Amino acid sequence: MEIFTLLETLEEMLEQSKKVPFTDKVVVDKEAILEIIKEIRLKLPDELKQAKWVKEERQRILSEAQKEANDIVKEAETRIISMIDEHEITKKAYEQKAQIIETANEMSREISQGTKEYADNVLSSIQTALEDALKVIQSNRKELK
Repeated sequence: MEIFTLLETLEEMLEQSKKVPFTDKVVVDKEAILEIIKEIRLKLPDELKQAKWVKEERQRILSEAQKEANDIVKEAETRIISMIDEHEITKKAYEQKAQIIETANEMSREISQGTKEYADNVLSSIQTALEDALKVIQSNRKELK
C-alpha cells in the first residue's frame, strides 16, 4: 500500500533530521513533510474505496449464499414432489430434504461468518493503518508547531 510507503518515508525523514541540541526535537524540511502529508491525504480515498468494496463484496457473497441455499431448498422440494407417490420414497425424501436444508443452512452460516470475519479483518487493518497514520501526522504537526 502506498500510504505505508509514504509513512515510512516520513518516518525516515524524521529519523534522519538534525537534532536540536539538548532536546528531543529535530529540524525538518517543512515543505517536504507537507508534501508527503498531502500525498497521504490523496491516497486515503483509495483505502476507503477498498473498504467499501470489501463491504459490497461481503454483501454479494451473502446474497449468493442465500440464493444457493434457496436453490437447494427448491431442488429438495421438487424432488420430494416427484417422489411423493410411494410411502417409503416419501419418507426418505423428507429425511433428505431436512438434511439438505440443514446442510444448506450450515453452509450459509459458515460462508456468512467467514465473510464477516474477512471483512472485519480487512476493515480492522485499514483502521489500524489510518490510526497509525493519524498519530504520526498529529505528532509531526505538534513538532512543527
